[in-house]
Amino acid sequence: MPSEVDSQKPPAMHAPHPGTLDPSKGNFLRFDGPAGTVVFLVALPLCLGIALASDAPLLSGVVAGIIGGIVVGFLSGSQVSVTGPAAGLAVIVSTAIATLGSFPAFLTAVVLAGALQFLMGVFRLGLLADYIPNSVIKGMLAGIGIVIILKQIPHGLGRDEEFIGSLAFLEQSGRNTFTDIVAAVLAPHPGATLVFFVALALMVGWERIQPRMSGLLRLLPGPLLAVIVGVAMNEALLAFRSPLAITDREHLVSLPVPSSLAGFFGQLPRPDFSRLMDPAVWFVAATIAVVASVETLLNIAASDRLDPFRRITPTNRELMAQGVGNLMCGLLGGLPVTSVVVRTSANVFAGARTWMSTFIHGWLLLVSVLFFPALLNRIPLSCLAAILILVGYKLAKPSLFRAMYAQGWSQFLPFMATTMAVVFIDLLRGVLLGFLFGIFFVIRANHHAALTVVQQGRHFLVRFNKDASFVNKNELRMRLRQIPEGAHVIIDATRALYIDHDIREAVEDYMALAPYRDITVELRNF
Repeated sequence: MPSEVDSQKPPAMHAPHPGTLDPSKGNFLRFDGPAGTVVFLVALPLCLGIALASDAPLLSGVVAGIIGGIVVGFLSGSQVSVTGPAAGLAVIVSTAIATLGSFPAFLTAVVLAGALQFLMGVFRLGLLADYIPNSVIKGMLAGIGIVIILKQIPHGLGRDEEFIGSLAFLEQSGRNTFTDIVAAVLAPHPGATLVFFVALALMVGWERIQPRMSGLLRLLPGPLLAVIVGVAMNEALLAFRSPLAITDREHLVSLPVPSSLAGFFGQLPRPDFSRLMDPAVWFVAATIAVVASVETLLNIAASDRLDPFRRITPTNRELMAQGVGNLMCGLLGGLPVTSVVVRTSANVFAGARTWMSTFIHGWLLLVSVLFFPALLNRIPLSCLAAILILVGYKLAKPSLFRAMYAQGWSQFLPFMATTMAVVFIDLLRGVLLGFLFGIFFVIRANHHAALTVVQQGRHFLVRFNKDASFVNKNELRMRLRQIPEGAHVIIDATRALYIDHDIREAVEDYMALAPYRDITVELRNF
C-alpha cells in the first residue's frame, strides 16, 4: 500500500547529487528550463481566461503572470511555487471593478493590497499556514485535481464556452460542471477531440519511454511535445481543407497582438491615485489582501507537500514577496496575484527543481506576448486541456484515497470533506470545512486522552496525562461527579505543563462542594 508521501509524489527522480539544487549547476536544460516551458504553456490561457472572467483587459492577466513569474519568483523563498492571477479572485475582481466604477481605480486598490500584504509578512502572519492539518492540504490538492479533470473534459471535446481556468462548479449561466460535460459529450468538435486524445496518449506514452531516450529527446517535456504535435496536426488539417480542422477562434489561444513594443505598454492602464483616500478603494484593498494571502498560504503549504525534496517555504517572506508583486501589478496594470496550485502542480510534475522554472515561465510570457503572439494563437485549447487533465490525475490518484483511508477516520474524514467541498463549493470554503472536521477530531482525541481515573477502595487518583484546556472541562466534571461520597480524591497535575483557567475553576468548584459530600481533596503540582 502506498505511503502518504508516495501518494503525492511527482514522477520518480534520481537521488539528488551535490549541486542538484543549485540553479546554476546543470538544472537549466534538464529540469528547470523544460518545466518553465510547460508552466508557460499552461499559464498563458489561464492568464487570459481569468482576465476575461474578471471583466478586466486581457493583457492585465498576462502582466500579472509576468510579474508573478519574474518578480515574485525571484523574491519568494519557495522553490516550486508559481504565482499568477487566480481564478478564486475572479468574482472579487469583477465585483470590485463594477463597485469602484473603473479599472484604474481598481488598480489603486491592488497597489494598497500589495502594501498590506507586505506588512502582513513583516508582522509574521505567515505562521498561520503551519496550523493547517496535512489531511486538509491533501484533500485540497485532491479536490483541485478532480476539479481540473472535470472542468477540462468539455475543453478537450471542443466546448469552450467557459474560460479554461475556471474552477467553479456552478456557473453564472446557471449551468454546472456536469451539464457542461454532458453537452460536450453529446456534441463534440471532431477536430478538437482528435487533438485532445492524440495529445493525451502522446504524453502518457512519452512518460514511459522518455527515461530510455538520450540526447535532446531526453530533455523534451511531454507537454511541449504534445503542443507541437497538436499545432502541427491542426495546421495539416487546415492545409488539406479537412472538415476536422479547428478554425473557430474560441477553440484556440487568443493572445492580443500588439502592433509594437510601445503599443503593448500603451494598452496597459495606470492606477488612479486621485481615489487613494476613497474608503471603498481601501475596503477592496483589504479584501484582496486578506483573500490573496489566505490562498497563498494554502497553496504554499500544498506546494511544500508536492516538492520532491520537501523543502519548507518561509511563509512570512512569501507574504512580503506577494505584496511586492501585487504592488507592481497595480502600478503596471495587472490583476492581483497569488500562489496558484494548478500551475505549481504542473511545475512540479514537469520536473522543476528550483525557483528558476517559475522565473523562466515569467520571461517566456513576456517574450511571447511581445514577439510571438501570432504563433501562440495557433495552439488548440483542447491540447492544453490534455496537459491539465494529466496534472489533475496526478493530484488525485486513486492510491492517495486508499492511503488516506488506511490512516483511519480521523485523517480520512477531514480529507474527504475538504475534497468534496473544493469540488462542489470552492477552495476557501472547502479548506474551512476540512479544518473544522480536523478540529473536531483534535477535540475528540484530547477529550478521551487527557484524564485517567484510578480507584483503590475509597481512594481515587485523578491524573492529568497532558496539558488541559476548556476542551477537557466536560470530561473532568463528569468524572468528578461519579466519585461517591466519603471518598479521598487526589488530583495530580504533575504531567501537565499547562492548566487552563476553566479547568482550575472546575477543580475549585468541586473542592467547594466536596465537604458537603464528605469528600476530601488533595492537590498535587496543581
